[in-house]
Amino acid sequence: MENTANSKPSRGKVYLVGAGPGDPDLMTLKAAKLLERADVVVHDGLVSPEILDMAPSSARCISVAKQRSRHSVSQDRINIILIEEAAKGLLVVRLKGGDPFIFGRGGEEADDCVAAGVDVEVVPGISAALGCSAQARMPLTHRDASSAVSFVAGQCKGLSDQNWSGLAGKGRTLVIYMGVANAEAIVEKLIADGAAPDLPVAVLENGTRSNFRALRTLLTDLGDLVRRENIQSPALLVVGDVARYGDAEDKFRQFAQMAGVES
Repeated sequence: MENTANSKPSRGKVYLVGAGPGDPDLMTLKAAKLLERADVVVHDGLVSPEILDMAPSSARCISVAKQRSRHSVSQDRINIILIEEAAKGLLVVRLKGGDPFIFGRGGEEADDCVAAGVDVEVVPGISAALGCSAQARMPLTHRDASSAVSFVAGQCKGLSDQNWSGLAGKGRTLVIYMGVANAEAIVEKLIADGAAPDLPVAVLENGTRSNFRALRTLLTDLGDLVRRENIQSPALLVVGDVARYGDAEDKFRQFAQMAGVES
C-alpha cells in the first residue's frame, strides 16, 4: 500500500489538509509530512506562521485569506487555483485551519477537483471546537450535562430563517463557529427558538494559541460580554451546561450586580 505522505505522486494531486486550531504540535503526522513535501501551499488566513514555516523554502505559498463580509479570493477562484496547480504535475497542499470538512468548504473544493479529473485526498485535522474546548478543559459531552453536540455557523445572513429549536438546552451542547460579530442576533435567535436566557455560555478566543482566553457568562449577557471584553475572532461560543466546567473565567454580570460586586 502506498504511503502517500512520503512518496511524490507521479502526477499532480491536491491534498485538502486540516492544519488544526493553531498550535503546530496539534497537526497530524500525515499533515506535517505532506506540508514538508509540498510544491504549492494554498492556505487560509487562520493558519499560523509557525505552521507555514514547515513548508520547504522551494514551495510557493498562496494566501487565500478571507475576512468577514469580504472574500479577497472567491471560492470559485480558489478551486481553479487548486486545479491549475495540480494540472502542472505539482503536489498541492490546500491548508485549512481546523478540519477541511467542518465549515472549511472542503466539500466544494473536493467536488470541483474530482469534476476536473484531478486526484484529491482529504487529510482531517483537529477542529477548532475540539482544540479550544480541550485547552479550556471544557468537555463538549459530559455524563452529567450533555449527551449531544451540534455545530452551527453563526455568520449566516439568513440566521433568522434557520430553525435552531432544540439545539441548545438540557442535555445538549451547541458550538457556534464565527458567531462573535453576530452575538446579539444569536442571543435573540436562541431565546426565540426556546433556549433559556440563563443558559451558561463560554467564549473561547484564540484557541490553542498563547493569547487564548476563556470567558463564561449567561446567554442573555453574551452580547454585553463580547463588547465589554472586546472579544475578537477567531472565537467559538459554547452554549450549554458543559460551559460550567473547565477553566473559563466567570463573567456573570447579573450575579455580580445582585451581590453588589462589579464584574
